[in-house]
Amino acid sequence: MTVSNHIDPADATMVTSGLGTSGPEEHELPESLRHDMDLCLTILRDVLGEFDPKLLATFDTVRKDVVEASAEHYDEAAEVSDNRDNGLGRAVKTIDAMKLPDAQLLARAFATYFHLANLCEENYRVEVLHQRESKVGEDQPTDPVNEMTRAYHQLTEEMGADEARKLLDRLEFHPVFTAHPTEARRKAVEGKIRRISDLLSVSKLLGGSDKKENYRRLYAEIDALFRTSPIAMKKPTPVEEADTILDIFDNTLFTTIPKVYRRFDDWMLGDKAGLVEPVCPAFFKPGSWIGSDRDGNPNVTAKVSRQVARKFSDHAIGALEEATRHAGRNLTVESGTTPPSDELLNLWGRQQEMSERLTEKASLISTSELHRAVLLVIADRLHFTIARDADLMYRNCDEYIEDLQTVQRSLAAAGARRVAYGALQDLIWQAQTFGFHLVEMEFRQHSVVHRRALEDIREHGLHSERGELQPMTREVLDTFRALGAIQRRQGPKAARRYIISFTKSAQNVRDVYELNRLAFAHSEEVPTIDVIPLFEQLEDLQNCVDVLEDIIKIPEVQERLKATGNKMEVMLGYSDSSKDAGPTSATLALHSAQERIATWADQHGIDLTLFHGRGGAVGRGGGPANRAVLAQPVGSVNCRFKLTEQGEVIFARYGNPILAIRHVESVAAATLLQSAPSVEKTNTDMTREYADMAGKLDEAAHQRFLDLLNTPDFTPWFSTVTPLTEVGLLPIGSRPAKRGLGAKSLDDLRTIPWVFSWAQARINLAAWYGLGTACEQFGDLKTLQKAYHEWPLFSTFIDNIEMSLAKTDERIAKMYLALGDRDDLRDKVLTEMELTRKWVLKIVDDEWPLQHRHVLGRAIRIRSPYVDALSITQVLALRSLRKKVDKEELSKDQQAGFIYLILCTVSGVAAGLQNTG
Repeated sequence: MTVSNHIDPADATMVTSGLGTSGPEEHELPESLRHDMDLCLTILRDVLGEFDPKLLATFDTVRKDVVEASAEHYDEAAEVSDNRDNGLGRAVKTIDAMKLPDAQLLARAFATYFHLANLCEENYRVEVLHQRESKVGEDQPTDPVNEMTRAYHQLTEEMGADEARKLLDRLEFHPVFTAHPTEARRKAVEGKIRRISDLLSVSKLLGGSDKKENYRRLYAEIDALFRTSPIAMKKPTPVEEADTILDIFDNTLFTTIPKVYRRFDDWMLGDKAGLVEPVCPAFFKPGSWIGSDRDGNPNVTAKVSRQVARKFSDHAIGALEEATRHAGRNLTVESGTTPPSDELLNLWGRQQEMSERLTEKASLISTSELHRAVLLVIADRLHFTIARDADLMYRNCDEYIEDLQTVQRSLAAAGARRVAYGALQDLIWQAQTFGFHLVEMEFRQHSVVHRRALEDIREHGLHSERGELQPMTREVLDTFRALGAIQRRQGPKAARRYIISFTKSAQNVRDVYELNRLAFAHSEEVPTIDVIPLFEQLEDLQNCVDVLEDIIKIPEVQERLKATGNKMEVMLGYSDSSKDAGPTSATLALHSAQERIATWADQHGIDLTLFHGRGGAVGRGGGPANRAVLAQPVGSVNCRFKLTEQGEVIFARYGNPILAIRHVESVAAATLLQSAPSVEKTNTDMTREYADMAGKLDEAAHQRFLDLLNTPDFTPWFSTVTPLTEVGLLPIGSRPAKRGLGAKSLDDLRTIPWVFSWAQARINLAAWYGLGTACEQFGDLKTLQKAYHEWPLFSTFIDNIEMSLAKTDERIAKMYLALGDRDDLRDKVLTEMELTRKWVLKIVDDEWPLQHRHVLGRAIRIRSPYVDALSITQVLALRSLRKKVDKEELSKDQQAGFIYLILCTVSGVAAGLQNTG
């Protein structure tokens, strides 16, 4: 890419219509989706033309060339060559000739297109769900759109109503939101996307001046989206990262989760829904690592944890206060028609004793409406809970819920059952779900840090007068003090779990309990914690049961088991195991570990919860969560499913209220259904049936993966052929790309940039490498196909890899691999990619990836050319930066310009590929 030469717009092939270069697959998309995508593209082109006609000309030229190149590629499987007369070659030539500022604008234009395409697909999914709902009859035994009602119906048929109800009462879905930096778009960009989505969703329903106004606002928002830099000015602080959860809480979760419970109740209770006590438990239990996960992140300190916990708590209580006040203002039933119960009168009496001022104010507002007056005082008490007024505040959320239920029981006893089990029940569900803490903060730290802290304390003493303790040791002790302070303020539920990364032995757990004790001068101040081992590397997964056997002998663990009814949590890491052993071996090792842990827990009478440390990308255990649950071994789910939710996955799953409902229902359904005898039998029988095949695939894939990683100088080559270094510069998270414990090799590199960088290079190596060789050596296609159709674990694994392969492109991959002067490594990657694609397509019986998934497969093929344009821009910028920095030909401003261009393309490619982190 040159720094000075710019393409002459007179030489560009002008495209006069935004619809003129659609490939054949685009015409096969559903009409509604195609309409929205055409509309957004038309508006974007108009916006670009208003900004600069030359930019529009270049955008159209490149778009036309990459679409043609993509069609040639799919039709003829064309090889990448230096022939600049084909579409890809022309696109490379055009972009390579651009000035840096123009290339930056082009990258932003294509990134803008992807944000628009994503929201079009999201709106289409919502539209389809609405259409399906509208066709459901009220007399059906289950809602065919609501997977949760279908799952419960199946459980009832297989196990009987009593057993099904017991499983329902145990149900928990525990997503843990993390701050891992894989969401490559700014919060300012997210806000604009949400507004555009809202405008687009109602556009088809409008006409006349309303439609004109809708279009005017669409134009304004899309124009602003393009003009907004996709790269934030600075990395967010951990306290600022907490806004991710607050944004999702405000826009979806707080109002959406009660709707999930209500939808289940409506079907299960029928005509009695809203007239009797609810059936659905508050099973959604959100957690968070934001502001408390300090593994390798020096920016998360004890002070930060306190600030984030306070931020979460004040926000949750504030939301409950507003909702309670709203409910109180609408609770206008008078005492004559709805007499208060003795229990309510007693509550009112206690409120009067507590504060004459608050009760007098409520009485003036609610003359002869005692239920309303009581509820308004409850809302006022929430206000003083935030203010920490000792005389008026609630000590905990349970007190608040009990007051709400007192009002509810009084209303029901007076015959106002619809009022009792309507909006008031939604409020109770919200309090039961989010408490006064909003999310359960979970602390995490590396086992080595604990060991070093204890060594430091033993060497210098806990209360060294000369202050000889290392800063890290003091911070470790302060962390436990912060945890204790959070518990004292908000209760144990707010922060109780402490996770140990890279757990190697039971001693790692003993270390944490010892540090927890040492941090406090008096034993009564020591907080209650549940220490959770995290097994993530292959060797640790293989040894996990032996380590757990030693862990349950620790006195503190035995004490917690006794206090919790033998409940115990174990975390499994998908990310590091995949980077350590390769995707095939990691998948099988994790499945084996879960099976062995579940058996061990059953033998010891332990009520097990397995915590899945998954990412959005396939290389980090990503893929549809509901299918992952159903593929788990018997006893490993136990009606509780817990996993990490991070990066772009948070916005994709919880950003839209309708899709959030669908996601929560889907995961809850799978969590219930996993205990069905038929599902348990399938998982057990098929795991046994295909154990020999799995063992052979595991061995061959593992060796192939290690062969690649152990090739001399693999790490610097990886850094050269992917934007690894540049990804580390993205201001998208407070966490460094390395753990900070002496990172000098690939072993110390976090899995996130490892996976993210391969995805950016359109190779996705972390998701599939080794499987092709394993299948080739195994050679028995019929058995592989049979396993795909019969074994849930294998079918989920293969489907996820097929999705990952759909987003790879060997033509673009070759351009990235050419950045490194290593033909041997390039050939290994390309050969394995070709082998894996061949075998996966044979196993699923497709001619091209995702062919059998009509909408998704074609949507990916349609967006791939646009990703190609960004990838070409990125790889050319990397080439210029790598070569010219070596030759010292670039000024600092020029280097900064290329880096900014690369970061713009990173954001765009992430939006185009989705689930990259």
